Amino acid sequence: MLFLGISNAIIGGAARNIGLTPFQIGLFLAIQNIGFMIGVSAAGAMADSYEKPKILFVGSLILAASFFSFYLTGSLWLNLFIMLLIGLGVGSYEGVTDPMLLEMHDKNQSLHINVNHFFVTFGSIFMTVYLIFLQMNWRTSLTQAAIAVVLLAVFFAFARLKNKGSQAGDYLDRVRILSRERLVVVLFLATILVVGVELGMVGIVTTFLMELRGFSQVTSKIGLLAFLAGIAVGRLIIGFFTRGDQAARYILLLFGLATIFFGLMVTLRLGQWSYVTIFLAGLAMSALLPLMITLAGQTYPEMAGTVTGSIKVAIPIGGILIPFLMSLVARSASLQSAMLVFPLALLLAFVLLWLELRRVPVPLDPGA
Repeated sequence: MLFLGISNAIIGGAARNIGLTPFQIGLFLAIQNIGFMIGVSAAGAMADSYEKPKILFVGSLILAASFFSFYLTGSLWLNLFIMLLIGLGVGSYEGVTDPMLLEMHDKNQSLHINVNHFFVTFGSIFMTVYLIFLQMNWRTSLTQAAIAVVLLAVFFAFARLKNKGSQAGDYLDRVRILSRERLVVVLFLATILVVGVELGMVGIVTTFLMELRGFSQVTSKIGLLAFLAGIAVGRLIIGFFTRGDQAARYILLLFGLATIFFGLMVTLRLGQWSYVTIFLAGLAMSALLPLMITLAGQTYPEMAGTVTGSIKVAIPIGGILIPFLMSLVARSASLQSAMLVFPLALLLAFVLLWLELRRVPVPLDPGA
């Protein structure tokens, strides 16, 4: 998952060095998201039937080869294909690691998944800092990352982890079953909303602080760091306090708190106290995605890979839809109006989950 975070920062960190235009940047990110959607859904489905380390072995080989070969030549189409493979590789990590953790650990499952997703955020921060402060050539950084992924592939080649039990029915049968489950649909929609808010906030927070709150270039970036720190800290701390039979309760609580903190942040002029509100907003929403993945895997343990992989397809969708909606509102109204998309999206997710969990209490492992 560290390398998933690193791959997310590749284009942002190397675009200026490569000489990519804004159009090309958007094209590369879109292709990576398509590869991610294919990888996460396919790997998640296979995780219910095949040994998970073997899937991770193949994904690691794809990712290592992609890191080695990215922009060795100037061919746009070839590098777009390599970007698709990067998405496939990290999609296999995202699709397999969470169901594998659910299978390996009978207790404190939410803690392990929160820590797992902490390393996505850490990987993005690590790659950015590595490129900026150490002045490393981006090509050298990618080559080093590829070597590390090759070592991972060697580990996965020799690792053994038999699937617990046997999975009845093929992939399409499992998808048909899950598509009729309202909880799965609600979790899918909530994932779109929460991921869209997180990525949209990362992209707009410095502009928001400078244009609407009078912050400078430097102090606005401190606001971005406060948000990322809130996410990183929250994924560690909240995971320690959440138990298996409390996941649904914590999801509703965190959605409610995130709605409040985002509402305060975008409506009130708090001066330097804005840092505190931004940090708390990141803290509140930090564990939402890991907890929803935990809830899905625990509710459908016999097909944990398929259900978590299906829900994770919503990750790139949310990263596209919510920022696009914000841009439309900002263009037709104002940036202030566009910022209201954040608390409204979180409120919608809270209402959807509250109605569904109130209708059908979720059966979880009482010993977790």
